[in-house]
Amino acid sequence: MKVIIIGGGIGGLTTALCLKKAGFEVKVFESVKEIKPLGVGINTLPHSVRVLTNLGLQEKIAKTAVETQDLLYFNRFGQKFWEEPRGRFAGYKWPQFSIHRGNLQMLLFDEVQQTIGAENVFTNHHLQAFQETKHEVIATFINRETGEVIHQEKGDILIGADGINSVVRKQLYPQEGDPCYSGNVLYRGTTWMKPFLSGSSMVMIGSLKQKMVVYPIDPKLDENGNQLINWVANLKETDSEKITIRDWNRQADKARLVDIYKNWNFDWLDVSKMIDKTHAIYEFPMSDREPLDRWTFGRVTLLGDAAHPMYPIGSNGASQAILDADCLTEMLINEPDVQTALQKYDAQRVPETAKVVLQNRAKGPDQIMDMMDERFPVGFSENEIPYIELETVMNMYKQIAGFDVQSLNQKK
Repeated sequence: MKVIIIGGGIGGLTTALCLKKAGFEVKVFESVKEIKPLGVGINTLPHSVRVLTNLGLQEKIAKTAVETQDLLYFNRFGQKFWEEPRGRFAGYKWPQFSIHRGNLQMLLFDEVQQTIGAENVFTNHHLQAFQETKHEVIATFINRETGEVIHQEKGDILIGADGINSVVRKQLYPQEGDPCYSGNVLYRGTTWMKPFLSGSSMVMIGSLKQKMVVYPIDPKLDENGNQLINWVANLKETDSEKITIRDWNRQADKARLVDIYKNWNFDWLDVSKMIDKTHAIYEFPMSDREPLDRWTFGRVTLLGDAAHPMYPIGSNGASQAILDADCLTEMLINEPDVQTALQKYDAQRVPETAKVVLQNRAKGPDQIMDMMDERFPVGFSENEIPYIELETVMNMYKQIAGFDVQSLNQKK
């Protein structure tokens, strides 16, 4: 069986590795001329690290990632109201990794080239359209700059893993329109600075009106004892110019952010100083799409952001794409009829990911930030923290997203 994968991001590359390991012929087509280590930090949760571990990649990832030890929530005054261990520190069989998105993508890209052969990975091949016959799918590719048709590929299956602006999804749903903008803009950057808290902590500060997420993404320290720290500022914005599709590479106004966060200076972290030391800051309008009723049409299906773009809340974007790859491969292994296998993949992953998309819209685990801000706008005392309510929210999200420790640890 031959599988055509459209998209060389984390989801597409992981799918290629899973399918090749299962014995399928795979070809990957990426629109850009050269795959480069773009983006900033992401987290891979234990349920997705399980998949990467089964591909033999855990040790390689660990060399360039931080194994996250704990997750802590603070209000805008720097008061802690929630703390929990993460990954293996919380009893999971697999770690949680904080890593530079570009490093993970390049690691997967190198692994894919070695595994399926560099001759089966095509860059600068932008999907123009596909057509399906009774027995195959035919994909037509163009040079994006010239519009010239440069290649046609035939396969048994076509997987659209080509992101939130997926060409595959647009052909399946031509009337869908643009992504849904949340009204929030993320500002993302990385800074070399002294480690904070445990040195492998992930922290959430503030509320969803003004939020800051901070965590290290490189296990190595430089000659001055500094660590590469990833940060994400989340602000409610009314500027209509910011209401656009996702763009990882649009730079933001550093001075404005330094001013907005000027009072967020705690004894364990100086937020404004961290922002000021950042070389480049990128704007990311927080967007998603409405969950679909189905991804699969005959021999064609969707995966990752092409299938279920979601708000980056709860560290589940890349992780859910990796879970898609694992599920799709399992269905193709166990079901000899291609179209039936894709329908079974649909039946499992469409409802599971829809729950995560909608839960992230409802603030996911971060709803505890707004809960505390609304109840205690000027701060709280230790005995006022509603631990049972907070624990209920956090545990519910783990169950919805598929990484509650009891269920996950039963898997291999």
